Amino acid sequence: MEFLVLDFWNVVGLLSVGILAGILAGFFGIGGGAIIVPMMILLGNDIKIAIGISIMQMIFSSVYGTYVNYKKKNLDFKDGIYVGIGGLIGASFSGVIVSSVSSSVLEIVFSFFIVYSIVRFFFTNAYGGERRVGKGWKSVLFLVGCGCVVGIFAISLGIGGGIMLAPLLAYYLGYNSKNIVPISLFFIIFSSISGFTSLALHGYVDYMQGCIVGIASLVGVRIGIWVLSVVDSKKHKYALLAMYVFVLAVMFEKILFG
Repeated sequence: MEFLVLDFWNVVGLLSVGILAGILAGFFGIGGGAIIVPMMILLGNDIKIAIGISIMQMIFSSVYGTYVNYKKKNLDFKDGIYVGIGGLIGASFSGVIVSSVSSSVLEIVFSFFIVYSIVRFFFTNAYGGERRVGKGWKSVLFLVGCGCVVGIFAISLGIGGGIMLAPLLAYYLGYNSKNIVPISLFFIIFSSISGFTSLALHGYVDYMQGCIVGIASLVGVRIGIWVLSVVDSKKHKYALLAMYVFVLAVMFEKILFG
């Protein structure tokens, strides 16, 4: 697998993508991969290398974002740890999936997940709604199972899991749109570390590009968390839907026109 040779404008592009991904990670709790994967492809990387860069960046943004949210007392560790354990298990299979599935199939699956997220999240209440999963052991099993399934597929697509986790937590557990963000970022710590290890062992990580994007994302995460603290939940939901539509448009352009 060949890695991209960097010049000045490549570095500028990576820094810009990193800051933007960090803002989205802090604001939406999605890890930033939904933006990084298509942007890395546009910069000339194969989708499998783009996934590796995306996952490496998520370690930077999720750890720092979780630290900031913890200091601000925004994180519910109880639910977060159950989802994280599931993500750790599921993401460990990502290297195998990326090795055995073609790039074109990954792009199509990625696009289907974006469509699913748009539909599911559209019908949720931005301020919190009805809880469709019971409390106690039912909630624990749901959270672990949800984390596992999301970890298996999301990390293999380079999207961290937050983009899938957000609509699930909102729809099935009745979470407020903004309260999902800290748990999603916490989940991404588990899934990204596990997924990064698996992808690195299979040779799909470009460490130079990953470090540049990851370090730049730290600046963006701080900005994103601040914006989240001042925006209304309904506006936050609409902004998330707009982001999904943008990513879907980028992926359709890649699938249809190459």
